[in-house]
Amino acid sequence: MSEPAQCPFHARALPGDGTPLSPSPRLAQWRAQAAFMPLDFQDGHEGLVATRYEAAIDVLQDPRFSMRPARMPVGPNAADDPAAAETSAVPLEAPGELDDAGQQSEEFNLLTLDGEEHAKLRRAVTARFSLRQARMRQPWIHEMVVAQIEALRASGPVVDIWRDYAQPIAARTHCHVIGVPEARYERFVELFVGVSTAQQKYDFIRGLIEERRTDPGEDVITDLLHDTDLSRVEIEGLLRLLLGAGRDSVAYLIATATVALLINPDQLSALRADPERVTGAVEEFMRTGAMFVTLFARTAREDVVIDGVPIAAGTSVAVSPVSANRDPAQWGDRPDDVDVSRDAFGHLGFGQGIHGCIGQQVARVEIREGIGALITAFPDLELIEAEQLSPMPFAHPVAVYEAGAVIVRLGGATTAV
Repeated sequence: MSEPAQCPFHARALPGDGTPLSPSPRLAQWRAQAAFMPLDFQDGHEGLVATRYEAAIDVLQDPRFSMRPARMPVGPNAADDPAAAETSAVPLEAPGELDDAGQQSEEFNLLTLDGEEHAKLRRAVTARFSLRQARMRQPWIHEMVVAQIEALRASGPVVDIWRDYAQPIAARTHCHVIGVPEARYERFVELFVGVSTAQQKYDFIRGLIEERRTDPGEDVITDLLHDTDLSRVEIEGLLRLLLGAGRDSVAYLIATATVALLINPDQLSALRADPERVTGAVEEFMRTGAMFVTLFARTAREDVVIDGVPIAAGTSVAVSPVSANRDPAQWGDRPDDVDVSRDAFGHLGFGQGIHGCIGQQVARVEIREGIGALITAFPDLELIEAEQLSPMPFAHPVAVYEAGAVIVRLGGATTAV
């Protein structure tokens, strides 16, 4: 039976000494000691963090847990400096900002809803992110990636894979699927990749909606406009979430997978020798380079027992994909190694359960195309510097790794991708 540990590794704040490809050793220590460890949240709540794979899966799939309230874990340095918890994270727009109709966008945020409310909104957008749709969009994504490879050639010989390659791939695919016309791409980048106000974002969204009313397409916005069960405010709230979510995580994975291959040349050679392996390797990149140290916390609606641990009603549990994805009970003797021949399906890089990533099938295509094209086009690709190889502040209060600049020398290039 596992019980929340008391010592010597008493978790209270998330450690900040890890990197995407080399997480803090404290996570492994906590995982070895217990399936659940005590974790403090920024509102003063004393909750738990799930460290082991089976416990994490159980929490994510259990309908007795709710996404509300939206609690954020205490981050690095909080144990030494309580004020650090309030200042160490980069703030994002609060999900409850008011739009001009006086509605709170949190009411239509898939990240904070449960049950039928959540199911209704998720059903409205799921079709465009299905496996079938991902396969249909693969030729477009491939051609777009080829164009980004040519842009790298023109920018070389030294480039930043994060800024010059991964981000454009993710942003352009995002626009293509959701329904942002090419003519509005630069404005999308300004508002949703850069810094802008909630009002500017909603003005942009309303312009997109009006454009799609008269010029429908094979995209999410058109589907939402045809859904008679959705109100205008629901459509705007969904688009506000979709336009801002998922894009950075895809770019992060392309950048982090590039780093993983360049610091593991045997794995890079294996992929170059057998390009068909890239499809399966995407799962390994997601497993070993997971972005979320913890997912958005789930709170028990009632008393629950998981892995022999009683979790009282009202207790918030933050699941750690980074820890669960390296659990030797699930992944064998060398869970910290990047192994592109490993069967890594079942990882928690995309989450699990009803709140699992909607766009994961399209994301897989983007990552596969992006990595495959890069290692084929530039056989002498060389890593100069990667910020993510040293610890950086979390990119979000929920505890998310930052991709950072990935500076490479392109070297000699082939003519085909």
